[in-house]
Amino acid sequence: QVYKGLDIITNKVSPQEQRLCRHHMISFVDPLVSNYTVVDFRDKAVALISYIFARDKIPIVVGGTNYYIESLLWKVLVNTKEKGSSAPGVVTDRKVELEQLDSVELHRRLSQVDPEMAAKLHPHDKRKVARSLQVFEETGIPHSEILHQQQEEEGGGPLGGPLKYPHSCILWLHADQAALDQRLEQRVDDMLAAGLLEELRDFHRRYNQEKVAENRQDYQHGIFQSIGFKEFHEYLISEGNCTPETSALLLQKGIQALKQVTKRYARRQNKWVRNRFLRRPGPNVPPVYGLEVSDLLRWEEDVLKPALEIVESFIQGREPPAEPVKMERDVTENKRSHRVCELCDRIIIGDREWAAHTRSKSHLHHLKKRRKLEAARRAAETEGDGGDAETPGEDSGVPL
Repeated sequence: QVYKGLDIITNKVSPQEQRLCRHHMISFVDPLVSNYTVVDFRDKAVALISYIFARDKIPIVVGGTNYYIESLLWKVLVNTKEKGSSAPGVVTDRKVELEQLDSVELHRRLSQVDPEMAAKLHPHDKRKVARSLQVFEETGIPHSEILHQQQEEEGGGPLGGPLKYPHSCILWLHADQAALDQRLEQRVDDMLAAGLLEELRDFHRRYNQEKVAENRQDYQHGIFQSIGFKEFHEYLISEGNCTPETSALLLQKGIQALKQVTKRYARRQNKWVRNRFLRRPGPNVPPVYGLEVSDLLRWEEDVLKPALEIVESFIQGREPPAEPVKMERDVTENKRSHRVCELCDRIIIGDREWAAHTRSKSHLHHLKKRRKLEAARRAAETEGDGGDAETPGEDSGVPL
């Protein structure tokens, strides 16, 4: 939402709602700037939070991009050297340059300078591998060593440095999965009714059409990685160059893809909350209060009233009437364990991910296939042994 444009598809708050209270960090970055990072976001947001506190107001951080929220809660990011020009279209970010390399070569380079970090990261996760390599190149210190230093600071924990704002609380709005899926599908329909296609066409014409023509389109950085834009790529580039029937089919394909990827992203968001905010080890985690939003008719009773009571309690320095969400966590779990599934030819990072992989349909399919091949091989060997053996007869001293 920091980028200008695509207001509908990024679900930016409406101008009417913005007039009810002051909003920040919306629509101020040029869409063609591709090297805007979470560090840039954090630096601007932290300054704004200080400004809001200075006016004796309470800052409320709203969003679903939890990685960015984490950057405001904990000391977890690493500052590297100053960037060069940030003019539109000019990419001076070393991380982006590194991502152009082959993933095997990228991981090999990281293994040479920071073997600990290389062991924790999946070789195909080019963005994280490139970032760790960038940190070493621009600071001269291995990324893993910097993270250890943060964790060892007073108030730090196993997954990050100290909490920046000790009196924070997290309000987690969650819903029944079926209700959430239905609501997300309806949201896509509402976006279409609000003029989504016109917005996409206009944005494509102004910012992406030339890139596509020159084969420079990039759906991995900046606003172009927004959910929804790349899902309509085929429709946008073929519109006017194909039959109406084909165009209609591509449009429906884009709509269905948008609905599917939106639901998938919502599941990832909830998983992030559970794994990072609820199962996060260490004492430096704000309390998380769950608010049930499955039934919108009960918004006042289930969401608004308890949320106001919780926030008011925090402001007044007393215990909230609600209990924070508690989740059991396995203290022995290793989130960075490194395993290779030779059966599926995959590298799996993390104990929980390994357990999930061994239960997956793909792994069980390969396992069943291998067992069948082994059974057939054993049967062939047994049959071969029987065919080559000497047939017992009168002169044979070998018992049958």
